[in-house]
Order: sequence, then C-alpha cells, then structure tokens
Amino acid sequence: MKTVLVNLKDNPYKIIIGHGILPQLGAALKSLKMGRDAVIITQPVIRRWHGPALAAGLTRNGFTVKFFEVPDGEKSKSTKVAMQLLEKIARYDTQKDIFIIALGGGVVGDLAGFVAAIYKRAIPYVQVPTTLLAQVDSAIGGKTAVDLPVGKNLVGVIYQPKIVWSDVGTLKTLPDRAYRNGFAEIIKYGVIRDRKLFNYVGRNSAQLLSRKSVALTKVVVRCSQIKAEVVKADEKETKGIRTILNFGHTAGHALEAASGYRFFHGEAVAWGMVVAAEVSQRMGLLHKKDFTALRRVLTDFGLLEKNPSHTKMINLSGILKHMQHDKKFIAGRNRFVLATKIGAVQVMEGVPGKIIEQAIRAGL
Repeated sequence: MKTVLVNLKDNPYKIIIGHGILPQLGAALKSLKMGRDAVIITQPVIRRWHGPALAAGLTRNGFTVKFFEVPDGEKSKSTKVAMQLLEKIARYDTQKDIFIIALGGGVVGDLAGFVAAIYKRAIPYVQVPTTLLAQVDSAIGGKTAVDLPVGKNLVGVIYQPKIVWSDVGTLKTLPDRAYRNGFAEIIKYGVIRDRKLFNYVGRNSAQLLSRKSVALTKVVVRCSQIKAEVVKADEKETKGIRTILNFGHTAGHALEAASGYRFFHGEAVAWGMVVAAEVSQRMGLLHKKDFTALRRVLTDFGLLEKNPSHTKMINLSGILKHMQHDKKFIAGRNRFVLATKIGAVQVMEGVPGKIIEQAIRAGL
C-alpha cells in the first residue's frame, strides 16, 4: 500500500492506495474512532460488485453496516435525492453512533460528502472511490455538492473526509467507457503541473488502457500527490491556486449541463481542455506543438471520439448559457484556466467572448 498525506492545518488525512485492499478498510477505521455504525451510500451495481468485501471487513472489526442505494448517473446529485437520503438516515439513526462511507464514483462521493457535511451539522465520512476519475480527483480535497437545473455543483460545501481508501483493483469492474473517462483528469494533472506525468501517460497508454495494476498505481499515486499539494496550498479556493484544478472544466461543465449529462464528466472535460487550449493558442499563450500533443494523448485514450448522437448534444447557445453560471466567474467577468505549456497554466479573467465562441466552434 502507498500513502499520500493531505497535510492540512486543521483536518489532515491520508490517501491509501493499493490493489485488493478493500477488505482492510475496517481495520484502518478502528484507529480513527469515528463511530461504530457505518452508513454506506452507494449505487446498486457498485454494491453488488464491492459491497460484500467492504461489509465483511467492517463487521469483522466490530462495525455495524447499513447500505443506502441511490440511482446511477449524475441525476442522483440533486437536492431531491440528498433530502431523501437525509430522511432515511435520520429514521435509521436511533441510539447509534454513525459515520458515512461513500462507496462509488464521483457522483456518490459528492452526494455522500454533502449529506455528511449537513447532517447534524456534520458527521465524519470516508471516501472509498471505485472509479478511476474519483480515485485521482473527486474523492480528494473535500469538495462536496449537488447540482441545480441551471448548473453543476451549485449547492455544496468543502468538507474533508477522514480518509480516502483507493483500491485500484476495483477498477477492473468498470465498463470501458467509464474507465477511459478517468484519464481526462489524469491528463489534466499533467497539463497543469507535471510534464513527466503527461509524457508517462502518453508513452504507456497500452498498459494503462489494459488496466495493468503497476502502471495504474503509479498514476493514481502521482495524481493524488498533485491534488494533495494543491489542496494544501489553497484548501478553500480563496487564493486562486486551487482554481488551476479546473483546467477544462469551464467549457466541460457547460457541455455536461447543456447535454442533459449524457456526456460523461471526463469526456466533457476532455473536450473542455481542447477548448481551453484553443483559447490559450488564440491568446498567444500556448505553442501549437503542445496543443497538438494534448489532442493526440486525449485521442489515444478515446476521449475525443465523435458520433452523430454526440454532435446533436453539442449546442453552442446552450453551452454559452450554462457557462454564465460557472462558479469561477466573478462579478460577471469570465475566468479561464489557460495552458502556457504542458506542465503550467495561468488563470485569466475577461477573455473576449468572440475568442471563446471561436474556440468552442473549433473544438466541436
């Protein structure tokens, strides 16, 4: 097992990464002394695949276990589903000492973390990410949220987990599309902070796409380290440092919302990175060779594939409308994370609307 420390001043915690480690979580939680009654929020298919191993490890170490399932898909990240969960938890929580475990991908992690943050003014929770995207990104850093019809993640709070338990063995159960989805965030880390990581991913696409545990562990560890470093430097996103993690997300989130969430998050972010790189080029910040390298690696991982149904979902006016609700925008001025080279980005406000439209059209 590998350990990455998220070394925050008030709420430090560990990210544990390994292969086949899911049953060992129960033993690790005993020392954290969060409570004795585990409430596991998950989705039906995740429960079938990974629930038994997790539950067995918990009960073996003296915990009680209660599962609450939510439907698959982004639409579970809603105020309606959050309120339903809170009602169920409140009815179950009689003479108990509960904590929450988020078992699943980014949707479950965001939703369960949000519920933990607001139930009884906050109870402890644990992230057990079972998707590649969640293991390298969304499970780390304490961002919890649900969506509103007008945009993603508009209702939420930053609330840190007590531990993140990343078992790369769980990634073998992911469908191919969901698995490839996670590489958008991995490639993002390379663009914003680490050219060596970017090059490693590009050179080892065959191993990574075939889910070789050594290559996967190496990538998950490095991405976790980068995320931990950025979160430590700017936990509450008040210094502008953590904003760099949103490279590709401004247009990406807008595409997700405009398409009714029929694009996976990683697919939308991959397209959003192309748009951001187009803007960077047009602003004179990014050399064409780096733009070409980014497109090439995204293509190698199947993240820029187009088909007739995708084309129908991409609507310029809808994307621009949803962009207006982006949380990074300040007092009506847009704010983009733009690449200056592979391994470095900068945040820029007030990008001309004409350039944004041109970049979106070029990326369609």
